This record gives sequence, structure tokens and C-alpha cells, in this order.
Amino acid sequence: MSEANEKALRVELAQLRQEHRDLDMAVQALAATGSADALQLQRLKKKKLMIRDRIAAIEDQLFPDIIA
Repeated sequence: MSEANEKALRVELAQLRQEHRDLDMAVQALAATGSADALQLQRLKKKKLMIRDRIAAIEDQLFPDIIA
């Protein structure tokens, strides 16, 4: 992996982690209101899962398992 590619992945990883935290706070805030729109809540949770999957994929690229 080139240094530029690794740097781009690290930047994307940081952005995705921030977006995941933001979505988590939005889900919590929406659920706390008690009048949460179930469909909107479901969409936010699904987006969070997609981001988590992308984070895992990037981490696998940056930090491959090394079998000793």
C-alpha cells in the first residue's frame, strides 16, 4: 500500500468515526424525545451499521492480521 493511499484511508477512517459518533448522538436524542419517528430512527441505525462496516473494512486494510 502506498503512503498516499494509507494517508487517504486514515483520513476517511477519522471522518467515518466522527460521522458514526454524530449518528449515535442523533439516534439517542431522537429516541429520548419519546416522539421518535420509527422509520427515521430505523434509517439512522441502518446508516450507522453501514458506516461501522466501512470502518471495519478500512481497519482491515490498514491493520491486517499478522499470523505469528
